[in-house]
Order: sequence, then C-alpha cells, then structure tokens
Amino acid sequence: MGASSSVSEKSIHQFTVKDSSGKDVNLSNYQGKVLLVVNVASKCGFTESNYTQLTELYRRYKDSGFEILAFPCNQFLNQEPGTSQEAHQFACTRFKAEYPVFHKVRVNGENAAPVYKFLKASKPGLLGSRIKWNFTKFLVGKDGRVIDRYGPTTPPLSIEKDIKKALGEA
Repeated sequence: MGASSSVSEKSIHQFTVKDSSGKDVNLSNYQGKVLLVVNVASKCGFTESNYTQLTELYRRYKDSGFEILAFPCNQFLNQEPGTSQEAHQFACTRFKAEYPVFHKVRVNGENAAPVYKFLKASKPGLLGSRIKWNFTKFLVGKDGRVIDRYGPTTPPLSIEKDIKKALGEA
C-alpha cells in the first residue's frame, strides 16, 4: 500500500519519537541494541500476559543489549483511553516496566507515526501494511533493520530464541 512507497528510511535509528511526557527521543540512542517494538494498551485482553512477559524478557536480556520500546495506542476499540503519562504509569506501576513507554501513537492510517510506517513497510503482516491489533511486535536488529514481525497472539516469551539469536547468544 502507500506506506511502503513513502518510507525512505533504512533504519529505525533515523527516527525521533516523543517520550511519555512529550520530549524528543532520537532512536539513534539505541544503535547497537536489539529492539522489540510493541504497540501496547492497558485495557486489552492481551494486556496482562504481554506486559508480564515483556517485563520478564527485559529483565533477562537488558544487560545483553536488549531494549523494549513500548508505544501506547488507542486505535483498537479505545483500549488505551488515558494520556501517554497514564499509560507509562500503568506499565511501570502495575507491571514493573523498566523499559521506555513512549507517547501515544497511531499505528494505522494516514496519521500513523512515521516509525510505524517504517516498521510496517519493512515487514508486512497478514493484513499487508496494517497492524492487526494491540501487542503486535517487531524485532529489530542491532543495525536498526526489522528482523521479524509477530502478531498480537504471539506470547513475548515464545520469541526468546529469536531475541537470543539477534543478540548473538544463540
């Protein structure tokens, strides 16, 4: 679709996003790290299992060069209704998330965040360039290129072997 032709960036490191308080964060800060980029929501049926497993993965691999980048999104049945700061507080308080939870974004449509246009163009899913639902996950290599895409029903712990391989631990 249109997203793939309008994306000229070759690496996630070329993007700047906003943190939960609205400050710019240059994703080049994550060069050399393996990333798992996830669109999250606090009121989704997948919330409990995904956040719990994301926190576990982060604890296991954060010292090996692994980072999770969580982007709250309210595009799917209004399952992230609060502010970006409320989404950040929810993840950090309820699920002890120590990884960054960024500003709320749109992941589909004309107003999708540029970083999501890049991710979707790099690894289309079953719905082409669209994100199906909350907790779609993108594994990004140390070079900033997308390695793989996982659907909302894929438990984070089930992709541990792919993370280890990307880290060079497999």
